[in-house]
Formats: sequence, C-alpha cells, structure tokens
Amino acid sequence: MQELFLQGNGLEYLPAFATSLAVGLLVGVERERSPAAKAGLRTFGLVAMLGTLLALISERTTSAWVLPAGFIAVAAIIVSAYMDDDESEDPGTTTQAALLLCFGLGTVIWYGFGTLAIMLAITMTILLHYKPELQSMTKSLSRRDLQSMLQFAVLSFIILPILPNRDYGPYDTLNPYQTWWMVVLISGVSLAGYVALRGVGQRYGSPLLGFLGGLVSSTATTLVYARYGKNPALSGLAVVVILIANLVVLIRLCVVSSVVSPAILPHLVPVLASGFVVGATAAFYWWCSMNRMAELPMPEIRNPTEIKTALSFGALYALVLLAAAWLSDIAGSRGLYLLAFVSGLTDVDAISLSSLRLFEQGKLLADQAVMSITIAYLSNLAFKFGLLAFIGGKALARRAAVGMGAVAIGLGIGMLLFG
Repeated sequence: MQELFLQGNGLEYLPAFATSLAVGLLVGVERERSPAAKAGLRTFGLVAMLGTLLALISERTTSAWVLPAGFIAVAAIIVSAYMDDDESEDPGTTTQAALLLCFGLGTVIWYGFGTLAIMLAITMTILLHYKPELQSMTKSLSRRDLQSMLQFAVLSFIILPILPNRDYGPYDTLNPYQTWWMVVLISGVSLAGYVALRGVGQRYGSPLLGFLGGLVSSTATTLVYARYGKNPALSGLAVVVILIANLVVLIRLCVVSSVVSPAILPHLVPVLASGFVVGATAAFYWWCSMNRMAELPMPEIRNPTEIKTALSFGALYALVLLAAAWLSDIAGSRGLYLLAFVSGLTDVDAISLSSLRLFEQGKLLADQAVMSITIAYLSNLAFKFGLLAFIGGKALARRAAVGMGAVAIGLGIGMLLFG
C-alpha cells in the first residue's frame, strides 16, 4: 500500500532520501559536538542527501562520471574548509553543500521529479533556517543521551536485520526476528519518553513528568515518586505523577497493539479507554486539589536501550510467549490468565505482546487476548500499589488507592460492556 501511494513524480525514491538524511544527521549529531569539526549536523545531512541525489542522476543518465565528480566536489569543500586557519569565521561548508544540492535538485526537476525536488528543497531550507535551534539541541545532549541513541541504533539497524524471520520451537511460537522487533518497539517508545523527560525537565510540571515517566517505565516512576509520599509538601504532586504514569500505560498498550496487531483494536481500545477515562477523572481531581506551589525533582530512570536491558526483555518475552502458548494449549484460557497475572506483576509488556502475537497467529481469540492484557495490567497495577504503600506510607496509599481503584473499576466496566 505504501509503495502504491508513493508511486509517481519520483516520490517512490523519498524513503531513500529519508534514510540518507537520517544517516547524515546521525553522524552530524556527534560531529556537531566537536569544536574542531568544520562540518556539523546540517552539512552531514545535506551531503548525505547529495550523494543519494547524484546516484539517482547517474542511474537515470547512465553517466558514470556524475558520482565521482560529486565526491571530488565534496572533498574539495572539506579541504578548503580545513585550509582556512581563521577560526573566527564560518568556512561556509553548509552553504557550499546547499549550493551543490540545489544544482542537483534543478537537475532532477528536468527529469520530471518536480514534486520530489520541492519537498527536498523545503527540507533543505528548514535545515538552513533553524541553525541556532539545531545547534542548541545537539549541544544540550549529554553523553548519556547520545549513548542511548546509539544503543537504540544498534538494536534496530545492526541486530534486527541479521535475525532470521522464521518460526522455531514448540507451537512455532519462537521467531527471532519478531522477538527482537518487539524489543525494538518497546525500547523505541521508552527511549522517546526518556529523551523527552531529560529534555523538558521541570518546565511543564508534574503532568508531563507523569506522562513521560509512563512512557519510559511506569514501575520506575512509581518507585521514584513514592519516596516523596511522606513529605506533605510533595505527596499531592507525587500521587498525580504516579497516577498519570500508570494511565499512560493504557495509551502505550493501544499504540503498541496498533503496530503489532491492528485487528485487535476494536476489541481492546474500548476496554482500555474505559479504564483510562475513569482513572483520568480521579487523577484530575487530585491535580485540582493539590498544592500547586510544590515542585518535584526530576526522576533518575534507567536508560531503556541498554543492551543488557534489551536482552533481558527479549528473553522474558520469548519465555512468556512459549509459556502462554503451552498453557493455552493444555489448560485453555485459565492457564493463560494465570500466566498473565503472574508475569504482569513485574512486566505488563511481555505478556501483552505475547498475547497479541498469539492472536495474530490465530492461537488466541480476541476476547482471550483482551482479557489476558487486562489481567496483566491489573496485576501490575496492584504490584505498584503495594510498592507505593510500602515506600510512601499510608497517606500516599490512601490517595493513590482512589485513582488506581478507579482505573480498575473502569477496566471492569469495559470488560462487562465490550469484552
């Protein structure tokens, strides 16, 4: 479907340019942080797109000299930049690369790729215009942030492509590629929240901290903010952050399900939405009644893309998937629900993804998969309530019980009405 949509006016080549831009920006982010580098984020992005563009021109014109000439031109730009000893002036590599790219865009317009050229020109203009913002963004990244991005790149573009996409083991449930794809999916969602959490800081208050913390790890967020439950000045904010983080898990489950198994959404979304609406009402009540003058510190949450963390989740997912298929075969839905309860105590993602995978394979009915995911979430919610009650004290537990109980009641109503 995507290929058909992109056909015509050269749009079918857009993914190649997007990939080359991503590669250029990835290298450029690292080089932008080096004071000695004469080329940074924008230059690498432009030169990468230039290479793709010249390859396209070379193929269409059957001219072997186009790519070597482009390479020599880029090399000459870099050499001329480093020959300039005046450190107070911009050597102009971005401008020269942009000129070469504009030359290439003009060329492809002649060959009938006008729409593609316009889109690339707009992209180039945005890169050139937002120089201060891009430089500020890259310089604000810590070594730990950059390490997280590189680790995610390893998970996604080095490990994933080399894994076989075949079913192995009992019940044909173990697929190395699909297992690691689940790892990439969960790590990607968590990384987005992790980077955003470190970037926004306290500027937008506790609701956003709860939202981003829920994307990264609702359990870690609950554990971190439960420590402030015994402080009267912070307990109100802490319960709001914890409730929002656990509500975000419901949104996260919907998003992940839409990627893994879109067919289950009509069955799953109404149930999860019921829990979300009722729980959000309770969270909003505490938000309105809390002391707005207090401030919560930023949470220190573990990097979600560490290789060790990814391997642990991948092994857990494979184990839960195999156990779910086995229990479903010998004990029916009761065995699956028991597994959902037990595994959901520590991790809701593994059993949820396993249920979605079995549903896609036709080994689970929709209502069984939805029930399994719901049980896992409720089990996980009960475990986190125990954590905050033990760490944060009775006062925090009483406040959180209203919101968490509301979520559980909402999910129960959803199962009765839509399950």
